[in-house]
Amino acid sequence: MLGPELVGELVRVRPLAERDADRTWELVQDAEALRLTGTTTTFTRAQVDEWTRTISDQPGRYDFAITSAVQRDGVYVMDEMIGEVVLTDVDDARRSAQLRLNMLPNYRGRGYGGDAIQSILDWAFDPDALGLHRVSLEVLSINPRARMLYESQGFRREGVLRDAARDGDGFCDVLVMSILEHEHEGRPEGAGPAPDDELRDRHS
Repeated sequence: MLGPELVGELVRVRPLAERDADRTWELVQDAEALRLTGTTTTFTRAQVDEWTRTISDQPGRYDFAITSAVQRDGVYVMDEMIGEVVLTDVDDARRSAQLRLNMLPNYRGRGYGGDAIQSILDWAFDPDALGLHRVSLEVLSINPRARMLYESQGFRREGVLRDAARDGDGFCDVLVMSILEHEHEGRPEGAGPAPDDELRDRHS
């Protein structure tokens, strides 16, 4: 489904499009990212091209490209994707969805991921927009920076799925986290984006 364009303090979040195929391909080639998210699927370039071309037609999900919010003379200076943030499994009846974040290596740890999450949550919980009640996510136990990022954005740990993801030849736990609409509304004034942001997994 096609989402809106959102602007935060550091990033502009716009619908993922065909022009993002090169950067999306970079994301799925990042070995560290694949390990930290437990991604075992191998994607071909043709699959990535098709994905970015048709993703806006997929029901039950909103895929966004994260770009810089820097402007010059009222024009955004960079439209290139630096990461992606996705709402999947959007359920109107339950007013719930799952969130994923994935940043390119050069843009991690600079606050962009946290700002993108807040932009998405503001829109997701807005009663005049998606009007969700709950947004959840999963993060691997081997990715503590991601867990800290999500905690800084108001997500709370709900439980642990033991040995639910692969880590090389072994396994690791998956932590389940969520945030509810009233918890997002009660977020401290000026909390801002977190200094560290790791990626979320993209089980496309």
